[in-house]
Amino acid sequence: MKKLNLLVLALISLSLQSCFFIAGAAVGAAAIAIVYDHRTVDSILQDQRIDREVLRKIHENPELRDDTHISVTSFGQVVLLTGEAPTAELRKKAEETAWTVHGINRIYNALSIQGPTSTLSQTNDSWITTKIKSEMLATKGLKSASIKVVTEDGTVYLMGTVTKAQEQMIVDIARHTSGAQKVVKIFQYEENAASPRSPKDPLKSADSTQAESASATTHPVEDTAALISNDDATNS
Repeated sequence: MKKLNLLVLALISLSLQSCFFIAGAAVGAAAIAIVYDHRTVDSILQDQRIDREVLRKIHENPELRDDTHISVTSFGQVVLLTGEAPTAELRKKAEETAWTVHGINRIYNALSIQGPTSTLSQTNDSWITTKIKSEMLATKGLKSASIKVVTEDGTVYLMGTVTKAQEQMIVDIARHTSGAQKVVKIFQYEENAASPRSPKDPLKSADSTQAESASATTHPVEDTAALISNDDATNS
């Protein structure tokens, strides 16, 4: 039974990586890496389903499929949209499309209104993500956390479930990484992980009261409130 469970987890891990690869090839190309992952099997499968369905629905819309560059990242039923859209209308349409997928608790719309990033920029994003993941793996005290790193056009998004102490360590690693222009936290805290949350309310982990300032050797840390749509009609 133990061997069977290990096999199932290994297959899920491979499937998860494939899902992200397909997502990048089909719609977007954000640089994504899972550092540690303590989600349940059911939670992993749920996030995989959300990723696939959001991407499928984006592909079904000709404007979104042909005119935008969108990556979808789901972690704990929290969805991050990264990439570029040429107009505010398409940016909003992408979010509205994502909300039609069942099981999403929160969407952070980080799509920028501009043309697609270059291949060089995407390669740089992958290198930034790799450096951050390597440093996190070498840092003591993070193994109990669940961490996903997403880099898009020099902006690093940190997702997962962490403690307050772990959050500080993770943010420090990201903001001291060369090439990172900005760091955005999208964390859920372990002590609040079981608390009920309304889809229309900001995550409790979103620090809307204080953002850390940048120095000459670090990069600014942005709260997640700016990524939340004010149009609740998209989730009604």
